[in-house]
Amino acid sequence: MADFRKITDTMYASPQISLDDVATAKEAGFAMIINNRPDGEADDQVESAAIEQAARAAGMDYTAIPITHSGFSEAQVNAMIAALGEAQGPVLAYCRSGTRSTLLWSLAQALMGKDPEEVASKAAGAGYDVSPIRPNMDMFAARGQAI
Repeated sequence: MADFRKITDTMYASPQISLDDVATAKEAGFAMIINNRPDGEADDQVESAAIEQAARAAGMDYTAIPITHSGFSEAQVNAMIAALGEAQGPVLAYCRSGTRSTLLWSLAQALMGKDPEEVASKAAGAGYDVSPIRPNMDMFAARGQAI
């Protein structure tokens, strides 16, 4: 069952999705799916290639930016910025719980110069706590505003 959590009008996060959830995402108007979960984390997860195939068959864009439990790199943040910039409509990002997707989105927003407090508030509204990465968000926001 789909658990798409609204962060903004154009950004949603979700726990692991199924192939049926891809069809639900299409019906809900999503234009892109971003997978932030590496393959092989759990025996019951749907592999990235299967989700990609279903998304593309449904007419949605798809990108994978896997985030392991070791943390985030600036390259991953930049890949998220690029993916969001290419999206032709609302985006659904997923991982095991939706947390890594939300954290990566939050870091991307901060690097683009968005106010970390506002970003944190939007994430909290969807049920996600960004406090573990808040110092990084503040650092990225300062850099993003200088760009």
